[in-house]
Amino acid sequence: MSDQKPFGLFEVAGIELEYMVVERDTLKVSPTVDLLFQEVTGQITGDVERGDVEWSNELVAHVLEMKTARPATDIPAFGAKFASEVRAINALLGKRGLMLLPTAAHPLFDPFTETVLWPHDYHDVYELYNRIFDCRGHGWSNLQSVHLNLPFANDIEFGKLHTAIRMILPIIPAISASSPILDGRPTGYMDARMEAYLHHQERLPQLMGSLIPEAVLTEEEYYREIFGPITKALAPYDEKGIMDHQFANSRGAIARFDRGAIEIRVVDIQECPAADLAIAELIVETLKALVDQRWVSNYLQRAWHHKDLLAIFEDVIRHAGDTKLHKPGFLLMFGMDRQEATAGELWRHIFDEVKDGISPQGQARLRHILDHGCLAKRILKHTGLVPERERIIAVYKELAQCLQEDRQLA
Repeated sequence: MSDQKPFGLFEVAGIELEYMVVERDTLKVSPTVDLLFQEVTGQITGDVERGDVEWSNELVAHVLEMKTARPATDIPAFGAKFASEVRAINALLGKRGLMLLPTAAHPLFDPFTETVLWPHDYHDVYELYNRIFDCRGHGWSNLQSVHLNLPFANDIEFGKLHTAIRMILPIIPAISASSPILDGRPTGYMDARMEAYLHHQERLPQLMGSLIPEAVLTEEEYYREIFGPITKALAPYDEKGIMDHQFANSRGAIARFDRGAIEIRVVDIQECPAADLAIAELIVETLKALVDQRWVSNYLQRAWHHKDLLAIFEDVIRHAGDTKLHKPGFLLMFGMDRQEATAGELWRHIFDEVKDGISPQGQARLRHILDHGCLAKRILKHTGLVPERERIIAVYKELAQCLQEDRQLA
């Protein structure tokens, strides 16, 4: 995260928010992020510097990413900054009849006919992915997420943070799921983005493993257990050696030893930055409690096998907050002494435990989610379970307006 003295646990955070560019009237995706960047900078580029916030490209030409330009010491302070950048981008896009669309998956997008890879810098890397996997799929070109980067200064801090993140990954979609509809119909999953993601690299399973990372505690162990198999699996396809093993790691949380950070990648993007940052605050405060052993020791957290955690994750991406957790041992990891609970009840318990560390505005946004359900549940309440195309368009136009106004969907 920095070339300076490495940041310690929870000193800073990096946030990345991804959005689609679509036509205002039809919601058809528009692979023109490069034109937007050219309009602002006067040249074709993959990055636009905007002070505290930067814009950058992604794998496909219709997705734009906003991110903290430098590690942030205060997550809530970026709420107004991200919201301001959304309005600035929409003002520019509006001149061409376009706008940003939130949520983690476009409900009507056909990836097999509408995907356009980013044709500029890093194109050789994207083409390699395309050659191996064929990136025309929901798990490649129809997924927008929040990436939360958290620092570690040494192996001891890495081990504690990585252990804590493994514990929280399975339940994050219970509050963040925002992708219930693909191909014009509800999928049966509240987090269809993550369901598609689970299967998008099955040709080379070493890249993702079980999504939930293995219980490794040091950089040396990580290189041996995770990066080694990734490099070996890619070698027959990457004759020119253009792929970085850190970039190729597709687990739900990835270690970036080049940055001294772990990047959490299972968070669906919400309808507005204020909600995204509130969820980020909750994740950070929960991780602090886990690292500090507020409920159980790091040793007990480490004992969970990644495949057992994946089983919980697979239930949660389907049912979100309504997931029934018949796992008293897992509930106990968060200080909940019950035989069973829903994932929503677990999050309410966690929120009550850690809310003092969350900003007032963050608490308000989180209470809205805890009281009314994740965004996916609220979307389906508005569309119905057998929605017409026109109804889907109307609801997602309202979500785009939520993004513009930085407010949550009721």
